[in-house]
Amino acid sequence: MSEKQHNNVNNDPGRLNCLVAEDNLINQKILMRFLNNLGVDADLAKDGREAVDAVKAKTYDVIFMDIQMPRMDGLAATNCILNECQLEKEPIIIAVTANTSKDIEQNCYDIGMKGFISKPVSMKILKNALKQYLNYT
Repeated sequence: MSEKQHNNVNNDPGRLNCLVAEDNLINQKILMRFLNNLGVDADLAKDGREAVDAVKAKTYDVIFMDIQMPRMDGLAATNCILNECQLEKEPIIIAVTANTSKDIEQNCYDIGMKGFISKPVSMKILKNALKQYLNYT
């Protein structure tokens, strides 16, 4: 991570580039509102294909990735982002799912996700994830 990127992540949370990949309208609104309240601007992808397209167009520091989405699920999208998109800087991808089975969690880590949070998501859970994976304060 360059010094400029490091400073943006740690000292200017408004400049944190975040993507929310979520197909459910209610969950979209909740995640986007919570991130906004935490001072983080986020883009929205409504499915895995949109997430892959967004990552090809813009560099993200973090992606909150739903696992079960139409057209392309979160695991397939993560695999594509991390292994096929040839990015200069890989985003930290955090699974967001209602399925909290150990098998699903392990699949998320095996595919390259760095974190795993369960729905329903709270502001505290999001803040803790940003702090843990991006040194967000």
